[in-house]
Amino acid sequence: MGWAGRFLTAVSFLAAGILFAPDALLGGSPGRPAAGVATARLAHLLCFATAWGAALWVTFIGGIVMFKNLPRHQFGNLQGKMFPAYFMLISVCSAISVAAFAYLHPWKTASTIERYQLGFLLAALGFDLSNLLVFTPMTIEMMMKRHKIEKDLGIGSEVGGSRNSDVAKTSPVLAAMNKKFGMIHGLSSLANIMAFGSLAMHSWHLASKLKL
Repeated sequence: MGWAGRFLTAVSFLAAGILFAPDALLGGSPGRPAAGVATARLAHLLCFATAWGAALWVTFIGGIVMFKNLPRHQFGNLQGKMFPAYFMLISVCSAISVAAFAYLHPWKTASTIERYQLGFLLAALGFDLSNLLVFTPMTIEMMMKRHKIEKDLGIGSEVGGSRNSDVAKTSPVLAAMNKKFGMIHGLSSLANIMAFGSLAMHSWHLASKLKL
């Protein structure tokens, strides 16, 4: 199924949801149209779920599985292609979640808890943008330089492990590159975890609002 088919399928399901749950469009508030409130709620929920689910998969499942089953350089090259798209996706989703939540809970009338939740969403967006615009491009650039050094030293094809540390003991150039790469990669990973944690905090707020 092509992208057009997938998009039409998603739209069809959304339309069916409105058809079978028309009450969702009747929850407006003074000064704001019911349809606008319902749209903001749907946008917030879908974008939050997409961002949090993508972060969960990439951080704790997909990346680990790929590292254990692909040659290390192939794994790195794949990550180099995937991470910009990943951070673009979750940045856009976080931005929409922030906008929708701010629309539903204007700062002047929001409760203390709602203001904290907006803060968590803004933090997630900030961490995601820092990765998208700063850390990921720098990490990819350093990774490619390190790959070149490793290829010259005859390593990088190992699966599920690395000979890098052993070879770096006798290669000052590789050791220096490892230090630079480790620092920027560590900052990227930290920003990713902080964004995930901020979204996780918001998930508790959403769960408290559910009536099952």
